[in-house]
Parts: sequence; structure tokens; C-alpha cells
Amino acid sequence: MSFHDQVIYQVYPKSYRDSSGNGVGDLRGVLEKVPYIASLGVDMVWLNPFYVSPQNDNGYDIADYYRIDPDMGTMEDFQELVAALGEYGIGVMVDMVLNHVSTEHEWFQRALAGEQKYRDYFYLRLAQPDGSLPTTWESKFGGPAWSPFGGTDLYYLHLYDTTQADLNWHNPQVRAELHRVVNFWKSKGVRGFRFDVLNVIGKSEVLRNATPGENEKLLYTDTEQVHTWVKELNQQTFGGTPGLLTVGEMSSTTIENSVRYTRPDSRELDMVFSFHHLKVDYDRGEKWSDVPFDFMALKGVLTDWSVGIQAGGGWQALFWNNHDQPRAINRFGDPGLYREESATMLAAAIHLGRGTPYIYQGEEIGMIDPAYESMDDYVDIESHKAYRTLVDRGLSSEQAFRVVASKSRDNSRTPMQWDASEFAGFSEVQPWLRPTSQALMSVERQEAEGKILPFYRRLVELRHQMPLIAEGSYEPFAREHQSVYGFIREYQGQKLLVLCNFYGADTAVELAAEFAVGKVLVCNYKNCPDLTTAEGRLTLRPYETVAVLVD
Repeated sequence: MSFHDQVIYQVYPKSYRDSSGNGVGDLRGVLEKVPYIASLGVDMVWLNPFYVSPQNDNGYDIADYYRIDPDMGTMEDFQELVAALGEYGIGVMVDMVLNHVSTEHEWFQRALAGEQKYRDYFYLRLAQPDGSLPTTWESKFGGPAWSPFGGTDLYYLHLYDTTQADLNWHNPQVRAELHRVVNFWKSKGVRGFRFDVLNVIGKSEVLRNATPGENEKLLYTDTEQVHTWVKELNQQTFGGTPGLLTVGEMSSTTIENSVRYTRPDSRELDMVFSFHHLKVDYDRGEKWSDVPFDFMALKGVLTDWSVGIQAGGGWQALFWNNHDQPRAINRFGDPGLYREESATMLAAAIHLGRGTPYIYQGEEIGMIDPAYESMDDYVDIESHKAYRTLVDRGLSSEQAFRVVASKSRDNSRTPMQWDASEFAGFSEVQPWLRPTSQALMSVERQEAEGKILPFYRRLVELRHQMPLIAEGSYEPFAREHQSVYGFIREYQGQKLLVLCNFYGADTAVELAAEFAVGKVLVCNYKNCPDLTTAEGRLTLRPYETVAVLVD
């Protein structure tokens, strides 16, 4: 099976199922739910980090690449999970965080103790002659990207949290260590790797400030060095292993670079995650803002990336939700009046497109952002930093809270909602992050009477069954329409027109003659449109999606 016809299910173990009764999800909790995961029809499960970590960034601050955090379980649990999923033909994808390590990692601690070998594992620099920091770079979590290195006169680089020290990939010993990490997990039966923020590993050995008008991010993002090192990573680890799937998380990347990462002849990666479509509700590029999403910008990004990646012979990962993003229904749909319609429309927009779809836990049952009332409900380090920054800028506490509530990473990290019990069937005790809305949106409710979960299962099935969906070309449709995102897939004489209404009002779409006589393959209303009476003009209901097949 080509990865073009695969669907990946993302599990955030900490929030999936607590099997030990401590309020924190774990690997055995995931193991308990293997039959449910298999019922979705997915081909692979991506597990967020479960390694030893102080959890300053929910496991993306790794203190030991080779050991499983005791809160998550044991290596035996992991091997049992791999085997259990394997019985259903489902592979396991693990998260590889190779740009940085926790400051509690042995390498950093030995560097602090004065061992030169390990000091060379990191970017350590002296202050400027005037006493200022080595560069003016900003951390992606806010504040300077440099912190004092112990009691020395050096500073260490951290593009993310202060407890996440960037690794010096220029050092061949560092690269060899990281290759060993990947090969270790491959030996454990892992069939996929998701590489965290991979395109920022290519920082120069000589670090400098951006010049006036220069974008600081371009000094360390998508540099030529990244491609060289990813090719090397491919050659030394996963390259040539049949059936092994790789995806790179690419921060602020471009279509051109994404094509280079994923063209088969590049021998780098299978596919990439990009995030430009999830920045269309940022106010002038600022994440921590609360403005309506720009639909035409969203449609433009989805279209341009699909067309551009296709033209270059590359491949992309398709997704709305993950552990770092607010729930898509809250951002691009109506979680109140049209929750099920919004959820299914958004699903069709992704799953019928050109690329490999990813489902994030809870998305398939229509989970929405939690209705928190206080910053005390939030755990995420980035959210608390953002709140303090917004208040410092002059926003009232109420305004700052509203902004954080709209964009917090914790929105997607609330526990998976299995049933309507007090703790949503996730745990028998108070979870590490409070659930708020499980009564209406749980697996139990969806299995009994919902339409979101069956719709997802149908979309997964169609990708497996129809080469048109897995391999077909992509062409934009009705690009100027102010409410509808549309596209055409074509393969070996078959065509599929996909229409998605992103608003809560009826809207009309003109159909070409060939589609006016087609048949509806998928729709998300109980009564699908009757094309025989449409007379070439189809009226889409609120958040309706319709896919018309022409043989």
C-alpha cells in the first residue's frame, strides 16, 4: 500500500486514556482502545512523545531518547502496543524531537559540568562586546532565544522554551547520536517517524542578527543545510526500509522547499506538515489575537499549496487539528448550531484532497474547545506566557483571557471523551487537564446516534477503495466564490467535484454540465441534493459538503 492511500490517526497519549488512575493518560490506556482505533480503518497511529521528560513542554523537552517516561508506562507496554496494533495491520509512528533536548538531558548536564565534548553539542556563545545577548533572536515561546549557560560567561541558544537547548547539528557526533536514536526506535518495530520542527536544524555556525528589513526566521529556517542533513538522516536511518513512512513538521516553510523535501528523487521525506492555512485567524500575523478567520485567505492557501506541491511532484500531510492547535470547529465552523455539519464538512475538505489525511483524537467525534473560565484551568506554558505578555501590553485580564481561550494549545489537549461520566471515561480521578463538554460529544454518543464518526469511517474507506481519491490530480473549482471551497480530483477518466460551504447560510454554486449529470458520492446531510432537479445550479445548505462523481 502506498502512503498516498493511507490515513494517520494522531494520539496524544497524555490525554487519550488513563489506565493507572493517576489522571494522566498512558500507553496502556492507548492499548485498551486499540479495537476502537482499528474500527476507524486507519493505517497508522502517530504517538506524541512518551519519553523521559520534565514535561515543561508536554514531552517535547526530552531528557532521555531511549527510555519511556514512567508516567507513560514501560518499554514492554510500548512493544505490546506495537504488536496489538500490528494485529490489525496498523503501524506505529513516533515523534522524533531532534532540534533540541531538555536541559535535564545528560548531554546538557555534562556540558554544564565542563566537558568540552558535550559543550560542542550545543550553540554556546559569548555576549556581544557591549554586554548584549549574542543575537537579538526571539524565542518562539516569547522572550530572548538565549539564556545564561550555568555560571559561565556563555549563553545557550533555545529557539523554544528556556529548558529546550538547541542541538548543534554541525557537529558530526551530534548527528551520529541522533541517527542512533532513530535506528533504535526502528528496531522496536516503529513504521513511521514524525520529525518535530525539522526545518530549523540548519542554523549557521556563525549566528548573526537580521539586517533591517530582513526576516529573522529565514536565518535559521529552510536553509540549504537542512536539505543536506535530512538527506543524510534518510541515508543513515529510514531510507530504503519498505513501508516506512516519514513526515516533517515544517515551521514557516515554503511550497518550493516542501517540494524539495518530498519529491521522491530528493530522498528526504515522504511528506510535510505546513501551517499557513492555520494562520488565517491571526491579526496581521499575530497568533495571540482574537479575530474571525479570513475565508478567502484560507481557500487561497489550501488551493495554492495543493496546486504547487502537485506541480513539483511533492506530497503533503493534510490536517486541521493537532496537539498544538485550537479545535478547527471553533475556528472555521459553528460549534453551537452546526457542530456536526461543521465537523463533517471540514473532514471532507481534507480527506478528499490530494495528500495524506491526519485525524487528531477527538476530531472524529466533533470535540470542541473547552469552556474554561480562568487561567488556572490552563496548563500550557506557552498560554501562560502569552497571557502575561498581553496584560503587559495593556489588555485587560478579561481581554487577555479571551485571546488565550481562542488560541491555547490546551484546547486540543483536553482528555478524549469516551462517555458522559464525570471524567469523560478518560479516568476515574480528576484528569491533568479538565474536560468540559463530554455529555454531547463522546464516542459513546457518536456510536449510538451521531453522524460525525460514521462520516469519518466512510471517508477513510473511500481513500482505500478509490485510486481517484488517493492518486488523482487536483484542480481548483469556483476559486472566487465567497463561501465555498471547491476542487476537482481526476484519475483515469473519473472526476470528483468536492464542494464545501464554510458558512451558516445557504449559497448557490454553478455546476459545469458534466457534473450536473453526475452522482453524489458523499454528502453530510441526511437528504443529499438531487442533481436531476438542480438544473446546473446547486444550493448548498449551512456547512454542507457534497462530492459529485462523474465516471
